[in-house]
Formats: sequence, structure tokens, C-alpha cells
Amino acid sequence: MDKRVVGRVESISIVDLELFDLDAKVDTGADSNALHCDHIEIDEEYVNFQLLDKVHPAYHGKQMRFPIYKIKKVKSSNGQQQLRPSIKVSVEFFGKKYKSVISLTDRSDMKYPMLIGRKFLSGKFLVDVSQEYLTKK
Repeated sequence: MDKRVVGRVESISIVDLELFDLDAKVDTGADSNALHCDHIEIDEEYVNFQLLDKVHPAYHGKQMRFPIYKIKKVKSSNGQQQLRPSIKVSVEFFGKKYKSVISLTDRSDMKYPMLIGRKFLSGKFLVDVSQEYLTKK
């Protein structure tokens, strides 16, 4: 199977959340995908969150409610442990649709609202760190 080459920053759409052409950092050091959200609240089997970020125009401010796929302990980039809910959604990447698990977290202090991690990339993509936005070429 041919693997598609992706750059260190790409554009991805999360169809189920109506987020289109979102800037995402391709991070081979991250296990899974992560998305910036505000007001994340776990309510039994569901997670409620808001997609609101003044910096990123794709964020429409809608309150979302999704079934929790999994809750796991994650060590964030600053070394702190936190419980992080994840959801399973349809994403569009390089013109193809994929089912993907995305963990929800506060990334307000990060440059990109989304991280694309190893599990999503594995077996399908190769990363060329000298490139960016190959999805748009």
C-alpha cells in the first residue's frame, strides 16, 4: 500500500463537528489526536464541550454533546496528569474520510487547535517535516 506524504502542519476537517479546514500540527510524538475545546464536562456516558476560539475562524461556538469513546489518563506537555475524554468522529483528510478517535483538551496556549498523532498516521502516511499544507497542493 502506498503511503501518502504529509507535512508537519496540515489541514483537516472534522465532519461530525462541522469544523472544516482546521490547522493541525502533525505530531509523531503524540500517541493520539487532540482537539482544542472549552468547557469540557463529563456527564455519565457523554461529554459536553464548546468549540470556541477567537483565533480560529472555523470554531463556530456551538455547544456539542457526544458519547464518550474512552476516558484516559494523559500526561500533558507540561508533565501534569489529567483525565481526558475522547470521542469517535468522521474526519476528512487528503480528500478521504476516516473514522478517528480524538481526545478533547484545552489547547488555548498552543499555536494549532488540533494535533494529529501516531495512531491516525500509522500505516497510511509518512511525515516530511520540511513540508507544510500538502493537503492544499
